[in-house]
Parts: sequence; C-alpha cells; structure tokens
Amino acid sequence: MRSKFKWIFTLLVAFTMQFSFAQEKTVTGVVSDELGPIAGANVVVDGTTRGTTTDFDGNYTIKAKQGEVLVISYTGKKTVKITIAAASSYNVSLKDDVVEGKEVVVTALGIKKEEKAVTYAAQSVKGSSMTEARESNIVNALSGKIAGVQVTNSSGAVGSSSRIVLRGASSITGNNQALFVIDGVPFDNTNYGNAGSGGGRDLPNGAASINPDDIESVTVLKGPTAAALYGIRASKGVILITTKSGKKKDKFEVSFNSNITFSNPLLLPNYQNSYGQGATSDFFQFVDGAGGGYNDGVDESWGPALDRGLSFVQWDSYKYGGMPTPWISHPNNVKNFYDTGVAQSNSITLISGGENNNFRLSIGNSDEKGMIPFTDFKKFNVGFNGNMKLGEKLTAGANVTFFNNKSNNLPPVGYSSSNVVQQFIWSARNVNFPDLKNWRNLPLAPVGTASEGTPLNWNNVFQNNPYWVLETNRNTFDQDRVTGSTYLNYKFNDKLSINGKLSLDHYSQRETLRADKGSNEYKDGYYAEVARRYSEINAEAILTYQTDLTSDLKLSLNGGMNTLKRVRNTVVGELTGGLELPGLFTLSNVKSGTTPTIDSDSFDQRINSVLGFGQLSYKNYAFLDFSGRNDWSSVLPVKNNSFFYPAVSGSFILSEVLGLQNAKVNYVKLRAGWSKVGGTGPLGEYSTNRTFALGNSNFGTQSSIPNTQWNPNIKPESTVGTEFGVDVNAYGNRVRLAATYYSQTSTDLILPLQVEAASGFTSSWENAGEMTNRGIELQLGLTPIKTDNFSFDIDLNFAKNKNEVTSLGGADSYTLGGQWGMELQAIPGQAYGSIVGFPYARTESGDIIYENGLPKVNNSQLEILGNITPDWTGGANFTFKYKNFDLSTLVDAKIGGDVFSMTYMWGRYAGTLDETLIGRETGVVGNGVVSDGAGGYTANNVVVDAKTFNQYAYNYSNFTESGVFDASYVKLRQIVFGYSLPKNWLKGTFIQDFKVSVVGRNLALLYKKAPHIDPESAFSNANGEQGQEFGQLPSARTYGFNINVKF
Repeated sequence: MRSKFKWIFTLLVAFTMQFSFAQEKTVTGVVSDELGPIAGANVVVDGTTRGTTTDFDGNYTIKAKQGEVLVISYTGKKTVKITIAAASSYNVSLKDDVVEGKEVVVTALGIKKEEKAVTYAAQSVKGSSMTEARESNIVNALSGKIAGVQVTNSSGAVGSSSRIVLRGASSITGNNQALFVIDGVPFDNTNYGNAGSGGGRDLPNGAASINPDDIESVTVLKGPTAAALYGIRASKGVILITTKSGKKKDKFEVSFNSNITFSNPLLLPNYQNSYGQGATSDFFQFVDGAGGGYNDGVDESWGPALDRGLSFVQWDSYKYGGMPTPWISHPNNVKNFYDTGVAQSNSITLISGGENNNFRLSIGNSDEKGMIPFTDFKKFNVGFNGNMKLGEKLTAGANVTFFNNKSNNLPPVGYSSSNVVQQFIWSARNVNFPDLKNWRNLPLAPVGTASEGTPLNWNNVFQNNPYWVLETNRNTFDQDRVTGSTYLNYKFNDKLSINGKLSLDHYSQRETLRADKGSNEYKDGYYAEVARRYSEINAEAILTYQTDLTSDLKLSLNGGMNTLKRVRNTVVGELTGGLELPGLFTLSNVKSGTTPTIDSDSFDQRINSVLGFGQLSYKNYAFLDFSGRNDWSSVLPVKNNSFFYPAVSGSFILSEVLGLQNAKVNYVKLRAGWSKVGGTGPLGEYSTNRTFALGNSNFGTQSSIPNTQWNPNIKPESTVGTEFGVDVNAYGNRVRLAATYYSQTSTDLILPLQVEAASGFTSSWENAGEMTNRGIELQLGLTPIKTDNFSFDIDLNFAKNKNEVTSLGGADSYTLGGQWGMELQAIPGQAYGSIVGFPYARTESGDIIYENGLPKVNNSQLEILGNITPDWTGGANFTFKYKNFDLSTLVDAKIGGDVFSMTYMWGRYAGTLDETLIGRETGVVGNGVVSDGAGGYTANNVVVDAKTFNQYAYNYSNFTESGVFDASYVKLRQIVFGYSLPKNWLKGTFIQDFKVSVVGRNLALLYKKAPHIDPESAFSNANGEQGQEFGQLPSARTYGFNINVKF
C-alpha cells in the first residue's frame, strides 16, 4: 500500500511540474534597430492569435508559454523568431531588409514608421555620408543630396553660416529656413551676423555646432503635410536629426574617427597683370598719401604698363631712400595672400547596453585654421544618451549634449576697409602682398593719412595694412550650448501608454568687435562687447492608444500637449567715441570726453499647444494619417493668437493589391496629402504691442516708439498645401523611384505697408501678401551592377519649383533689400526675389544705345533685370564598391536664377580684371548703336579710352544691368575613396573595423556663366541679401584623409 501511494504521489508531482512548465507567463522586451526603439513592431506567438505591437519606445508585453516561439516583424526589417525559455525578458534588434523598397523612416515627432506607412514626402540621408568628406557646417553637407533643398553657403571662411530653404520661399518678410529638430528637441539655428554695403560680420548659425560623427540620419520633412505636427515653428519644413544611440552589447564598443583636411580658394577673379597702379598710363609716383603727390588716393590700376623695364617711386621705395623701384607685376599677389587652411577633427565614442539599459557617450573636437591669416574656429562637444527599463511598464531615457564653439578671429565681411577681401578687387597689380606681412617692421603711415599711426600699406587713403587689420582688429566669438531632453514612458497595457518629455535648448555667447586707433573706418578706434543668452524649454506629454479594430484594420491614436517658453537676452556695450589708449580693448578704455554706450533687450515668448494624430491601416497596404494641432502664441494679439493646423494624408500599396511582389515591378505606393500650417512671419515678441525704447539725448533719458505701427488685428501667416506622389521599386530594389508633385498657397503674409506720415508712423503691420509654390521632385536610384565583389549605384535627384508672388495688398512692390543701386524686390506676378535696377537704354530690337561712345542709361524707372529663384536644382551620386574598396562621387547643380556681382562692377571700374585690357592702347568701341539723326540707328563707331569707358559703363550709380549674370552652376561637390581592412586581417586583434579614406569637397566648378565668382556663394544669408555678392571670402576647396576605427 505504501509503495502504491508513493507511485501515485510521484505521478502527481510530475503532472504538477509539467503543468507549471506549460502555463503562460508575462514576457516583456524592447524591439529596436540601429536607430533606437521601434514603435509599431508586431510581436506574435507563432501559431496563435495572441499578439501585440510595440509602444512609442519599442516596449512590448505579451503572454506566452515556455517553448512557444515569438515572431517579431516590422516592414523593412528581417523577421526574428525567439523560442521562449526560462527568462521573461527578450530584447530584439532588427536588421534592415531592403528588398522591395522596405525601409524605416524617421517622421514627425521622431516617430519611426515603416516606409510603406509614410504618407508624405520625406527623404533621408545617412550620417555616414557626412563623416568622411565632412563639412564644418552640416547644412552644407546636404547640398545635392536631397531633392527640393537649396543650400547657400555665405563664404569659405571658417565658422561661416549657411542657409537652407525647402521648396522655395513661402514668406515675404519672415524667415524662410527650415526648423531643426535633434532627437525631438527644437534646435535654434539663428545666425546673428550679416553683411551689408557698409560691412558686417558672419557668425556661425546654430547647426554649425553639430558634430557629424554623432549623426545617425538626417530626415527632411519638406512640405507642410509632414511638418504640421510641429505647428507654428515648422511652417517652412523640418530637418530631423537623429543621433546615434546605445545598443545591446556583450562588451563595450569603442569607435574613433579622425579627419584632417586642407583648403584653398576654389576660384579667384581673373586679374590683369599688364598695367599697374595709377590714374594715367604714363606716370606714377607714390608720395605721402596725405595730399602731397600726384597719385595720392589712387588705388586703381589704370597706370603705366608693367614689366617693361620701368621704375617708379612706389610704396616700398622707403627701403631704398625713396628711390624708384622696378615696375613689375605680381600675378599671384592675391593667391599668395591666402594661407592653406587646415581643419582637424577627432571623436571617440563608447557604446554599451544590456537587457534593460543602453547608453552612448561621445566626445569630439575640431580645430580649423582659416585660409585668411589669423582666423580660426574651434568646436568641442560631449554627448550622452541612454535608456533604462525601470520595470515591466516604465521606461526612462535622457540625452544631453554640451557644445563649445569659439574663435579668436572671425573675418569681417561686406564692403568695408575692415574686410581685407574687398581690398583685393582694388589692389594694384604691382603690389606683392606678402611684402606687407611683417607689419611690425614697417614704418608708420604718414601723418595726415587715413591710416596715420598704423603700419605702412601700399595705399594709405582707403585701406590699412591687411595683415595688421587681421592680427589687430580681431572679432572674437565664444558660445557655450546645452541641448537635451529626458522622458518617461509608462505602458498601462498592450494598447495604452503615455510618454512625457522635457527638453531644453540653451546657449550663451560673447562676441567682441575691435578696431584699433588709426583704423580706416574708426580713426579713434572702436570696441564692442556683445553678450547673448537664449533658452527654450519644451514640456510635452502624449497619450498613445493602439488597437486592432478587426483582423485587417488597425488604429493608432495619439493625443497630447506641448508648452514652450523661449527667452532671449542681449547686452551690448560700445566705445563709439574711440579708445583712449591704442591696443587696449576693454570698455573702461574709453576716450576722454566720451562715454560707453550700453544697450540691452529682453524678449519672452510662450506657445501653448494641444495636438492629436493617428493612423488607420487596412491589411498593411492602405494607410490614412490624420493630425491636428492648435497653437496659442504670445507673439500674436489676443483675439488672433489661436491657430489650428490640420493635416490628412494617405498611402496605398498598389503592388499588394495587384500581386506584383514577385514581378519585375514589385513595389508601387501611391500617396496624397493636404495640410494647413502657419507662421508669424517677421513679427517679434512685442511687434503687436505698444512698446517704448529708452535712449539718451541732450535732454536726458527719452523714450521712443517703433516706426512700424502695431496692429491688434494681425493674424498669422497661413500656407495650405497639397501633394501627390508615387514610390516604385523594381528588379529587387535595383530600380528605385520617388516622384512628388506639390502645390502650396501662402496667404495673409505679413508686410509693413506704408501709411500716412501724419499717423506718426512710417508703416503698419498688415496681412497683405500672397504667394504660391508649385513644383515636382524626383528621386531615381539605380543599381546596374551587383555581384558578390562589385556593385555600382547611381542616385539622382531633381527638383523644379515655380514660385510666384500673387499679391501685396495693392502695393506694386516690396523691397526686401539691396546694395549699390540694385534692389531685391517682391513683385506681384513675379517669382520672389526680383533683381531691380537701372538698365541700358535699348532699341526695340534690343541693341544698346550709345552716345559719345558711352552706353546710355534708361533711368526713367527701375526695371526687372533678373531673379534669384533657380529654374531647377539637382544632384547625382555615383558609388562603386569592389571588395574592400569604395569610391563615391557627388555632382550637384543649380540651373537658372541670377546674381548681382559687385566684384565684376568694381573690378571693371578699378581696372584690375582681365576684361579691362581691351582697348588699353587703342581705345574701346562699345557694342551697340547710335542715333543716325533721322529716327533710326547705326552701328556705334566712336572710340573712347578704356578707363573712361569702364568707369562709366560699370559704375553702379549709372547702371545695374551690367552687373547681373546667370547664377547657374554645376559642381563636383564630393569624392570619397575608401579602403577597409579585411576582417581576417583583424582576427586576434582588439580592432573590429578599420577604414581609411581619401576625401575631397567642393573640388571643381564644372560649369558656370557668371565671370570671376562662384555663383553659389552669397553676400549674406539674410532674406534681403540673396542674389548679391561682394567681399565674401572665396569658396573653399578641401581635400584630406579620414580614418575610422572600431574596437
């Protein structure tokens, strides 16, 4: 009996154990890829109907039994199967599966979606494409890579700013650049420095801070449909930057990247080298520069012929007791002025992660020495991001990056004697600039000259010694910046979760501007200190609900709120009256009898928002996105401070319905969308309020009101957009096509319209403007060759945008900006940015009319002479891979549009460009007609000396048309040739990967029409200064090496 009971007891225990092994348990985990957590991934118990989807942070929770198999899938990724063992947590990393064009795209608010579920135009660039042939400013790295993106680099100076515009201008007076968002944190991209006809300086825009080694991907949300969720800040599109993050690793992964490049000018004007300094061709004498000599004040090159055995008293005759020195040319005098720029950057990254946490730590620095002597730009950054699972339902994460950007000297720009580059177009061809470099050993400029008390220059009336200017009159810049966010995600159940996030973008910077005593523009000297602070805090909470309405119909709903607080402060101290002691730059060194000028301002802004968005999907081939956001902005008057931004878009996978997956054309997606977004245009924090400015006068402290009247009825600008597109993949991803047509209408554009002077104001803010943008964007990818050891890829993009200003509220035009008699205007019926000025007088057939051998000007009224808007833009990237070698080249183009070149105008006037050689000995006969006295015209045959002709026909006060040129160009933008060491070579070492690359950027202008200049460069990045050039540093050609090592 006892034996029988023992057998029964044993059987019962075994049965109980078997039952316990087979019972269900809660299984959790995180699904991610190389970019981080994936939202919306499917997690199903194989062979059952039990399943769930991952939440906003990639978390999943599901009931499963030991021995059952979890199937984790996501479109664009390879499916993973996991057998449930004793553990209760399984993190999964999905790999890309690019067959049939299935990819993962980072969309608005940082949400990753499978490519087929993206219902609007969004284009991405991998961060790896920016790290080898790198740009100091990542904005420039996007040139030619994204359809519909137009990038303008102000110059080749270190620390220079760049401008990025998506799908053309949509505001007449407001900022037209896209919003930058880094890991969900809005990132201020302001540039505080601009050039002008009176000089200026170019400070780096915010995006120049970003270290390319930290970037995982850049996604461009081009249209209002894609950007609507960001509200009033994103009316011009969004640049989403996703940084690299930690991953699950068996051990720490360390990577190191080092880059060194060298730079020199891509293009310099073609100078003539046959005639030297002077006003006449038969005589030159440098006397004292103070009015005591025939050629005092002449910096032009209309003097005697060079290299003919002549000698004259010149600036360097002091070395020889005032005796004449050889009158010879120096063809490379400008080229030799520039140094070879050197840029070095290094970064190191540490990555690790486990079942419930991961992190990434990175440190980077770069040090650039500019082509202009004594200029530099340094960057340092340290960043951390990490995620941690605090329980089955709670996940936390944080990312923070500290940036420091500084320069001991950012070169001045614009038309100013402080800008040495503008001096070159006037520089005498008999002057050798390197002879001026050791300025400490030169005698001082004579008493009575504009440069009195400073080292001798080749001309002491209009310019100081350029090396003295650069070394003494430094413009410094120092910025500390912190950006980051922290979040908590709580998952109530498989369907409902909430995510809360707090983000910060904060920086403080200090700038100094210096001009020592004796400076041409500031004879008594000048000094200024500028202190700026900026802070933006965003608090956001989003509730997410996901459910399967049926087995075929899935629904995702999200709702939440955001509150923004932005504060800007600026304090400026200036010594406008001069310095007491030379060379001492402090605000206490104020000239006797004068006082420092102190000015400060502070601006606060709030935006409160509610938002909702969702997606309805049917059988994973039909998707409908819908969103709405309402902003309440403190910038707008109370009665109009609320604005709603709706958007709806959809995509349909035609190939799924027609069963094309195994055919030659195996993926076809149709998409369409409609949206409405808005912005505040040019309005500042207090533009719609009655404000007073305080100032000092002879009557004490007084207050004043702005010239532009506040308008309590002003409304936000509005843009309504529609877009239609198709995405096609064929031949197993070897043919890839994306095509988009869009139409955008911008209304209620804010303008300062002129009012009667009796009102006490010059203008009033009004919703008066309207503008349209319509265009197409094409992306074509081809892989004509793909074998085990060799592949060849071609990626092309093309964009054509037609912009038109349709209304200015009854006004005939609105002047955006301009220089030297040229105006940049918005004109109804024309594209934004008409170049307006005085043209040549012409016959009905178009011939230029001459009188007394000189062209006549039609100064009866200003006329449209060109437009800054290009006809189309495009890029072509070619990539070859053979075993461990890879070679890629990038060519980009901008065709159409015009530029007004004062380099050309002043160069003709000054006699320094090679065109001025025409007629030096024989005179010039202009190409045109003269009146025959009987109402008709005959060919001009009147001879005029070359100096008279050039200084009349190319004088900006007479003509504008002579300086307008086609701004088209085609550039060899980038070449990268790399070699990766074979894996078997690295076995047994601590190195996992090793790659070395030879790199080049901005290597050649393959085609252009504008003479002497790079038509891509710009005078400044401000709206009103586009399409104008003069005095900016030449574009830089860079070449060097990159090494990447992973341990």
